[in-house]
Amino acid sequence: MTTIGVLGMQGAIREHVHMLEALGANTLVVRSVDDLNRIDGLVLPGGESTAMRRLLDRYELLEPLRENAELPMFGTCAGLILLATEVEGYDAHLRKIPMTVKRNAFGRQVDSFEVDLTVNGIDEAVEAVFIRAPQVASVEASVEVLAEVEEAIVAVRYDKYMACSFHPELTDDLSMHRYFLDMVEATKRQLA
Repeated sequence: MTTIGVLGMQGAIREHVHMLEALGANTLVVRSVDDLNRIDGLVLPGGESTAMRRLLDRYELLEPLRENAELPMFGTCAGLILLATEVEGYDAHLRKIPMTVKRNAFGRQVDSFEVDLTVNGIDEAVEAVFIRAPQVASVEASVEVLAEVEEAIVAVRYDKYMACSFHPELTDDLSMHRYFLDMVEATKRQLA
């Protein structure tokens, strides 16, 4: 059975665990390097990217995650920032997806909004909740743009990595998590 880890540093951890378990995946809240050896994919939840970076450093997870080229990852909101190769005005973190990200691009907490999105690879509209959301300012040609809001890129896929600006875990819509689970299972088959 597939085991998906949810980075357990900060953010919407329980909500992601709930979504993944609803799809039949085993889950593990990841807080150590040993935990990385027990999972097939990793969700980087929404939260505060600067706080998450400090905790990744404290728990000595940053370098192991950077160096791991086989582990599929899915970042939501702050997780998208963690996966970017460039973050406007800040140091990059995991450097997995060749894109430039702008933090808080959609405004402050009071500017939060919800929208139904068309996402490439998903048949039905996806419920998307944006809270102090980043946006992808630019991508390299090898990055697939999965979704946009008013021409702003809000979901991407690159190799084994997927990221979105919004919080699918704050809805009842399982489609983004199902998409990631399918990616993880395809990677497992390739590595078998």
